[in-house]
Amino acid sequence: MQTQRTGQYDRKARSVVFVHNPSWMKRVGKCLRDVKGVRSSETAGGKVSLAARDWGPAAEVNLMGYANPSQTANGIHMRQYSRAFVFADKSGGNRFVFISTDSCMISQGVKLEVIKQLKSLYNGLYTERNVGISGTHTHSGPGGFHQYLLYDITSLGFVKESFDALVAGIVESIKQAHESLRPANIYVSVGELQDSNINRSPTAYLLNPEAERQRYKYDVDKNMTLLRIEDAQGLSIGMINWFAVHGTSMNNTNGLISSDNKGYASQLFERYMEAKGGLSIPGRFVAAFAQSNLGDVSPNTKGPHCIDSGLPCDILHSTCHGKNELCIASGPGKDMYESTQIIGRNQFNKAMELYLGSGTKLTGPVDFRHTYVDMTNVQVKLNGTTTVKTCKPAMGYSFAAGTTDGPGAFNFQQGTNSTNPFWNFISRLIKAPTQEQVSCQKPKPILLDTGEITFPYLWSPQIVDVQLFRVGQFAIILPPAEFTTMSGRRTRDAVTQTLTANGLPPDTLSVIAGLSNDYADYVVTFEEYQEQRYEGASTIYGPHTLQAYIQKFQELAVAIAKGSQVAPGPNPPNLLDKQISFLPPVLYDTAPIGRNFGDLRKDASPSYTPGSVVEVTFISANPRNDLKTNDTFLTVEQKQADGTWKVMFTDRDWETRYKWEIESLLLGESNAIIRWDIPEHMQDGTYRIRHFGTSKSMLGTMKPFEGKTREFLVKT
Repeated sequence: MQTQRTGQYDRKARSVVFVHNPSWMKRVGKCLRDVKGVRSSETAGGKVSLAARDWGPAAEVNLMGYANPSQTANGIHMRQYSRAFVFADKSGGNRFVFISTDSCMISQGVKLEVIKQLKSLYNGLYTERNVGISGTHTHSGPGGFHQYLLYDITSLGFVKESFDALVAGIVESIKQAHESLRPANIYVSVGELQDSNINRSPTAYLLNPEAERQRYKYDVDKNMTLLRIEDAQGLSIGMINWFAVHGTSMNNTNGLISSDNKGYASQLFERYMEAKGGLSIPGRFVAAFAQSNLGDVSPNTKGPHCIDSGLPCDILHSTCHGKNELCIASGPGKDMYESTQIIGRNQFNKAMELYLGSGTKLTGPVDFRHTYVDMTNVQVKLNGTTTVKTCKPAMGYSFAAGTTDGPGAFNFQQGTNSTNPFWNFISRLIKAPTQEQVSCQKPKPILLDTGEITFPYLWSPQIVDVQLFRVGQFAIILPPAEFTTMSGRRTRDAVTQTLTANGLPPDTLSVIAGLSNDYADYVVTFEEYQEQRYEGASTIYGPHTLQAYIQKFQELAVAIAKGSQVAPGPNPPNLLDKQISFLPPVLYDTAPIGRNFGDLRKDASPSYTPGSVVEVTFISANPRNDLKTNDTFLTVEQKQADGTWKVMFTDRDWETRYKWEIESLLLGESNAIIRWDIPEHMQDGTYRIRHFGTSKSMLGTMKPFEGKTREFLVKT
């Protein structure tokens, strides 16, 4: 197996031979807190390949997640990546691809376009049936990539730059993974991770039956489930883990593209493994910190407090003095950057502990099942005599309240079960729900009847993907939504019980890979739905949504266990040619009279100490002119003994920040502010910072430029 992750340090893929050194494995356990032991590989049991790829416009595009129109991109803190894993049966039969992307979610339009390109490239080897794409749910990535209108409203409609970059990154990562397929062994481990997540809707959770709640120690899932992937010789080649926590450590005041806590954890893991060696191929290790049943799960572990008084919020409605906007949860750090770092490092430490543990070897076939489901009309069997149905999509009042991770505006409140005459009037100007819809969605008070709006095209999905993957005694459940803690538990239990009842071994394990293949908002339990907090108000197909999904996943589980097939279901629409956009293009860039692009407005100081901060400013241009995919807007370089320069950091790294600021909108002048947080362990030496950009003239001509600082010392 070869891993091909196109990085920021060089533009050409590296491919070298490596001889395994067992003593390195022993040394690793001494390097990380609470990390002990490792198990060597056994004989090959399958084939795996993996790769990663980055993307994203870094300016003027609304960041997807908080639905805050004023939160637009203005630079990069950490790049976003697509991490692809191809699993193939050693017999040469079935295979599937699992992709974890550093995006808020995946849209159906993105998957349809990815599959279209893959079918062309591989003659039908990869289709909508065996390709599963799961978002990590960062709330700091460029939006505008959906095909349903509701999710693109705050991004001023469809953003082709976001869509194309996301599709290209995913396809490229799959191509690289496909081309590096090799024999591998896979081991699964499960461990408990503390101090990294809390339930942000605890009162809704408490509505679940007491007997059910007593089966669990916590009101969120604390377990991390990890797959360790080794080649036939026992050398390390990759890792995937699933842990439920929102990508909201970076809050809704952030304007820098960031992969949030999971992206930071991936960066730490990949850096560590690539630096320490012991890899199947040096410099080639891909670590995916994938998402799970995160619907009601927050990384802001200090919990919600009133920002004006510091007192706890009203727990039922998440308000302070009756105001929703004042109740905000905060993370464990002094600011959002430190909170991201803490939650990310916690996941990294637990993942490394599990990775270096023994684990259980997966044995058995690789398989997959997939169907499309019209979620607006699923007949749900509650028992032997009672059948109910799902509804057309609708958003409740509490949807507009947001959450304690990022409150909404206009003082909507969570837990709202009644309507408001003013907002009823406003929402009815768009579309008044039918009486059938009101009855179906009850007790949800409908704010936006998205399932019955078709102008200018569909506002919410109606036909969605439901997918199940199998690797031996391990199952990956891929729902197109954010399942709450108890929703995920019920789904896992139902799938696992169905698999074992139909022939899989009793130690079969299942995980939820949330936000996969499409985005159909949230899924709460029937009991949680009654309170109508944000998650319940965003459960768009009504009170029986969860049971409908469970029913469909059980059908897939029976089929995958028995080797039978399922009906493909109705095809979803492809709305790519119907998209509208109101995002203005880049008009032009100019430099001040007598100055050039790349010139310095603020240079570096002559010297710094480790642990200090370098901040410089360049005359720059709009970064939308060139996304710098698999490239960089900055480098931090160290001077070598022979006078050459070595790149130490780029804009993908935690230690750097690239911020774009408009100096004069009328004149088209702008600046790039580049920050380097010098690590405490940074080697003494001579350094410089370089900035790269592309300007657009009034005639539309694109011209690349670069600038550099003075040489400066880093000295202890």
